[in-house]
Amino acid sequence: MKPDAKVDVPQGTLDLMILAILTREPLHGYGISQRLALLSNESFRVNPGSLFPSLYRLEQDGKLKAEWRASDNNRQAKYYRLTPAGRRLLEDNRRRWKRTSFAVASVLEGA
Repeated sequence: MKPDAKVDVPQGTLDLMILAILTREPLHGYGISQRLALLSNESFRVNPGSLFPSLYRLEQDGKLKAEWRASDNNRQAKYYRLTPAGRRLLEDNRRRWKRTSFAVASVLEGA
């Protein structure tokens, strides 16, 4: 696949990728979207209309904690970080994703 080809984020994986990205450090929404694009070699570009509802839901569910602080360009931004519940959810989802991707790969290779 060409590096400039955009791929839709598979349904149900955006929360998993957000949680994984936030294991390193707290980030604001724009930083999360930039990190996702970077780590996916620009394949995944998520728009704010998808990203912010996921961040809001994860925060409301206690998986993320958010705080307002100055960003690199000295503007106020909402920074998100994982909570212990978010880390547990991430590990559960990682295990599930590994089983699912293995099963799909097995079917594709056996077909």
